[in-house]
Amino acid sequence: MMIYNFLKYIQWPGEKNTGDFVIGVMGDDEVFKTLNTWYGNKTRGDKTFTIKKLNSPSEISGCQLLYIGASASNQFDEIRTKVENQSVLTITNKSGLGAKGSCINFKVVDNRLKFELNQSAIEKSNLKISGQLTSMAILI
Repeated sequence: MMIYNFLKYIQWPGEKNTGDFVIGVMGDDEVFKTLNTWYGNKTRGDKTFTIKKLNSPSEISGCQLLYIGASASNQFDEIRTKVENQSVLTITNKSGLGAKGSCINFKVVDNRLKFELNQSAIEKSNLKISGQLTSMAILI
């Protein structure tokens, strides 16, 4: 649910902000199933969501948001290279990946789920983040 909520606070450049909006999920079948059930082929505002299950970094093209689960985190460097300088929001769920260049990385702090926001990675992706989201994040 948090992944979808991030979309309310992030703006993609130009045409990537409307129409078909592709969310790729790699390395987490449960996240894929949940997103596909709740949002797959549904329209919210100006966006029609397509949820894609990805098996390898070669399948990433065309995604605006990419969730990389812990079981695919060993491929993060290759994934980061593929999406470099593209308007792709990368979201990860493994300690250390925020500092390595993920736009958003989930982490547990005091038994609560929090998220890190890598401002440099966001800027390189040409995305605009609202101040509300920034105020909720652990900035890195």
